[in-house]
Amino acid sequence: MASTWAKIALAGVFAVVAGGAAAYALTRPAPHPADYWAGLGAPDVANGEHLFWAGGCVSCHAPKDAKGEDQKVLSGGRALPTAFGTFHVPNISPDPEAGIGRWTLAQFGDAMTRGVGPQGEHLYPSFPYSSYARMTRADVNDLFGYLKTLPASQNVAPPHELGFPFNLRVTLGGWKLLFFSADPRVALDNPSDAVKRGQYLVEGPGHCGECHTPRNALGGFESGQWLAGGPNPEGEGRIPNITPGGKAIGSWSEGDIANYLETGFTPEFDSAGGSMVEVQQNLSHLPKSDLAAIAAYLKAVPSR
Repeated sequence: MASTWAKIALAGVFAVVAGGAAAYALTRPAPHPADYWAGLGAPDVANGEHLFWAGGCVSCHAPKDAKGEDQKVLSGGRALPTAFGTFHVPNISPDPEAGIGRWTLAQFGDAMTRGVGPQGEHLYPSFPYSSYARMTRADVNDLFGYLKTLPASQNVAPPHELGFPFNLRVTLGGWKLLFFSADPRVALDNPSDAVKRGQYLVEGPGHCGECHTPRNALGGFESGQWLAGGPNPEGEGRIPNITPGGKAIGSWSEGDIANYLETGFTPEFDSAGGSMVEVQQNLSHLPKSDLAAIAAYLKAVPSR
């Protein structure tokens, strides 16, 4: 009898070990293969600057209320309060100690598109890598090249303030398994070149859905609600529905949307407010063709 119980116990141990190994295999950090980032050549720094503004790097990584050239000092430190705790934005300036000055292109690219840090750790999706995952290798290379031209800062951001179990990075593997994908957010029938460009900008570097799409209790996007608006992920107010069925811009023309992104003024001569002020100011640096492409895409997405 004792031998039987011993066998059952041993089988249980094996099952737990096997299950744990399988779970780890499914949820471990998964950077790109080493050669994925090879052979890209010198970055196009001018395009990198466009991506810098499209991605809104200033809005999170620059000091609050920074103006002019001070916006390009990406010293980090801002606090992002969420339902899971408070995240503190890191320094991504070229400083070799406090920032990303020692990072390789592969480390930067894997952080951007795979949510994997320089030590092989999972990154929290408060950094919108689930959107940046759609960026091309060339664009990531160009953005990294541009960031290296910006001023260095020695500011060290404080650690995140997260309670259990959110302070365990290992849990992020499960989150990625459930919610992380580089596939298009929506399928569009026969999109024009402008709509394709707009889809890339909105779903990728622009990461518009990170605020404009409602989330479930685990912080993943609600299925079928792309850009449909919802509670502010930082806890104050609501983010509007920006699909053709929303009250915010549903009645606007493509020209109205593009003009709003360029100038900050609505067709009713109102102006951008709240967190959209910084977003609009960032996007105003983009070429008019890109603003028109964003507008074309927003008129083409499914109405919610």
